[in-house]
Amino acid sequence: MLTPQDELLCHQLPTTFDHVQQSDLRWTERVVMYGFDTVGGVSVMTGMARYPNRNLIDAYAMITIGDKAHTVRMSRQIDDRHDGLGSWRVGPFTYEIVEPLRRVRARLDDNAHGIRLQLEFDAQFPAYEQEPAFFRSRGRVREDARRYYQNGTVSGWLEIEGKRIDIDPADWWFGRDHSWGTRHGGGGGAIDEGGGILQPTEIPEGVLYYMGIFQFEDELVHFAQRETPEGHRWHFEGTVLPRLGSAAGPEPIRDVRHDLTFREEFRIVSGGRFTVVDAAGKTREFTITPVSDFWPGLAGYDNYRGYASGVWKGADWSDGFVVDLADTAELKQVSMLSETFCRVETDGKVGYGLVEMVFMGRNERYGYEGYRA
Repeated sequence: MLTPQDELLCHQLPTTFDHVQQSDLRWTERVVMYGFDTVGGVSVMTGMARYPNRNLIDAYAMITIGDKAHTVRMSRQIDDRHDGLGSWRVGPFTYEIVEPLRRVRARLDDNAHGIRLQLEFDAQFPAYEQEPAFFRSRGRVREDARRYYQNGTVSGWLEIEGKRIDIDPADWWFGRDHSWGTRHGGGGGAIDEGGGILQPTEIPEGVLYYMGIFQFEDELVHFAQRETPEGHRWHFEGTVLPRLGSAAGPEPIRDVRHDLTFREEFRIVSGGRFTVVDAAGKTREFTITPVSDFWPGLAGYDNYRGYASGVWKGADWSDGFVVDLADTAELKQVSMLSETFCRVETDGKVGYGLVEMVFMGRNERYGYEGYRA
């Protein structure tokens, strides 16, 4: 079936853009925008995901103010409801490419759930690719995905129940990412397939995945690592990027070590430091001080209140709610993936950043014995 995207000179397969090459139900394409007010205690996360092999596309917006997370989740069937060449729509939510790899816009218009927003992202740093992630389990592809990240400024506004919050770009840290491929876990659409008739997935003894995106006036430091319970890394990436327009180029990171502390009720970072080693062997220490947390599981990265991203809820669907983030029992339902906005210090410089983490099971470095420890 032809779609507007078939007008573009970017085909890579002898077929049309309405489907992907493989039929795996987990195949996902996702865009995310996230950031926080470094002086005001407000954060926002919004985005959308397209599941061509499930005939659905979904979106969400989550505004966190203090200990309250205001959330809207939406989905619709794709079918023959075509989007524009550079914009996509799910109910009242629109995501638009204003200038490729430089400027994007997200908008949530009037709806029944009392949340509206308009965010315009303007790049300050170049978009950069994630290292390819390809892993198998029991002969089946567990993950085959690509992603790019980018940091910049954000302008616009947020509105909750008629109260408007204007965004001052000078006070906000903001980033985005765009991923596609076969994924697993939170946000990957890896729901139970086949009504329980398939062999359950492997459960590792322990998982430690962490990512840091630290922005300073003159550089962006990015790294991500996955480790075994014994601390052996099995996937790594790291780059230091200059601002757009700089004569300098990106510099690879060779190694990252961590010395972290965690909250008592969750394995969510409460402080500590990362030690980064560049390609030349120079060592730098980044001390983090958490400012606020947000919980992607509430927005669809986990099964919460009867919904997860990629779950069919009908031709057009939405819900909305407010979560009390002081309720530990409520958050434990979505605590697998955590996001922590931080103040970051290194070599006399102060910046801000994000620490993303999945931390479960046994871990020798920090003394955890199992999933309940």
